[in-house]
Amino acid sequence: MVLGEPSHRAASKAESQLRKGVLEYCVLALMRDGPRYGVELLRELEETGALATSQGTVYPLLSRLRRDELVVTSWQESTSGPPRRYYQLTEAGHAALEEFAGIWPRFRDAVDHLLPPKTGRTQASGGTER
Repeated sequence: MVLGEPSHRAASKAESQLRKGVLEYCVLALMRDGPRYGVELLRELEETGALATSQGTVYPLLSRLRRDELVVTSWQESTSGPPRRYYQLTEAGHAALEEFAGIWPRFRDAVDHLLPPKTGRTQASGGTER
């Protein structure tokens, strides 16, 4: 797969919506321990599999995070090419990430609670009981 290109597998609508909902906070989490540049963020998202996305998604997201003052940027020289723009969390960015981290377990647990199939119920497609 080419870095920054969309996945060869088309994402389902559910997967796409889930990714949209959490991508901002996952990007913030990648910056939790220090500044990161765009391609580095794309690479790490790619490594997760489910969060793989394109430059066309990440760079507008990074611009919005900057406008919302959740990140600040700085240019740094690179030993392997042109200068890179690094993104770093602000105090507000750390607070937003902390808030999400507090909400996520309860949200995840609620969804997990609803997903397992119920036993003894009529199945919509087959009309049989388990």
